[in-house]
Amino acid sequence: MKRLEQVFHNQGEFFKTGKTLDLDFRKAQLKKLENILKASENLLYEAIYKDFRKSEFETYTTELSFIYNEIKFYIKNLKKLSKPQKVKTNLSNFPGSSYIYKDPYGKSLVIGAWNYPYQLSLLPVVCAIASGNVCILKPSEMAENTSEIMAKLINENFPENYLYVSEGGVEVTSELLELNFDKIFFTGSPKIGKIVYEATAKNLTPVTLELGGKSPVIVSDNSNLDVAAKRIVWGKFLNAGQTCIAPDFVLVHRNVRSKFIDCLTKYLDQFDYQENASHYTSIINSKNFQRLEKLIDDEKVIYGNHKNPDTNFLSPTVLDNVSWDDDVMQEEIFGPILPILTYENFQQTIDDLKSKEKPLSAYLFSDEEDEKSYFLNHFSFGGGCINDVLMHIGNGNLPFGGVGNSGIGNYHGKFGFDAFVHQKAILKRKTWGEPNLKYPPYSDKKISFLKRFL
Repeated sequence: MKRLEQVFHNQGEFFKTGKTLDLDFRKAQLKKLENILKASENLLYEAIYKDFRKSEFETYTTELSFIYNEIKFYIKNLKKLSKPQKVKTNLSNFPGSSYIYKDPYGKSLVIGAWNYPYQLSLLPVVCAIASGNVCILKPSEMAENTSEIMAKLINENFPENYLYVSEGGVEVTSELLELNFDKIFFTGSPKIGKIVYEATAKNLTPVTLELGGKSPVIVSDNSNLDVAAKRIVWGKFLNAGQTCIAPDFVLVHRNVRSKFIDCLTKYLDQFDYQENASHYTSIINSKNFQRLEKLIDDEKVIYGNHKNPDTNFLSPTVLDNVSWDDDVMQEEIFGPILPILTYENFQQTIDDLKSKEKPLSAYLFSDEEDEKSYFLNHFSFGGGCINDVLMHIGNGNLPFGGVGNSGIGNYHGKFGFDAFVHQKAILKRKTWGEPNLKYPPYSDKKISFLKRFL
């Protein structure tokens, strides 16, 4: 038996023991993971800096804090989340009572992403543990140093028949997808997500797919342009634009385009995104750097476009007078390039966006209630903000996930727990008081009564 097959088999055997059903066991494992991460924070910071120069501040605020908060939430709420939920029972099942039981799926696989390697790998693992599953984690090989440190910390401190990190590239992922997991959680691009979905179909494995897309931000002529520019600059160039929910492009009303660009430039200068700035991240590798270079039309650059291929540094770059036909508008950018398009009619703009793939996120800056209402009720997307960007991901009470091409399912908080459990419907009947209406022989009188009753 191959190595991964053996780990998979052993995890299945451990799950059968029922030990992961115990809430105290789950809480102990969550606390153990938290303690390991906190004791090793310096190693985590060093590893991610080696991968793409991500600062300690951003690593804590956008990665580790999410994991710690999720662990805290589950330790506090695990009893309530796991408790069978009583629901109403209809008259035809009287006397009786109805419940929803939360059964952990069992053998789970988490395939993480490189752009937020700790958050997007370990957060689903935390959900899996809290829900009572065993788990194999496959981090992205593109962030090799963070993958290595996660493997070291987890594999040296947890039994592999409970929690295990499997490192490697495409061949390892392919091998894992051949195994009959009870639940698979994938974070990555829509292209790879479709491959994962196809591979899991043969076993009818339930999946959560956290994908991406071209997330728009609309800046209305009824908005606070200064606030819009400040928040868009921060959200777009955080992690050098390598964020699945980053504003991919701006649609600004023609009447305020010039003023908005002035505000945008002001904050780009103020935030000082230089190559040696400790708060600005590099592109993950030369392949992605070269891909981004090809998306930049030099004739449309109005800000930035400073590069250093030796360090994969690409400064924030703003493109103006962009059209839907430009190369930069044909794929998710996933880098520090911000195209600006203009619009005149708000409703027509929403209709134009509806003709595209449904994005993971969408944002609107406006103080006009009719615009907010039309945006929310006529445009389908995973999640988003009014008068801000990105910040919806920081509220654990909100589900995080996509729709259509941007994903299937969601997680965070209660929704993360539900992503890794089967909701089992149970009806508990009494053995007295049952009418004979449903039993043969049938009659016109019975059917007449049942029609009125049901």
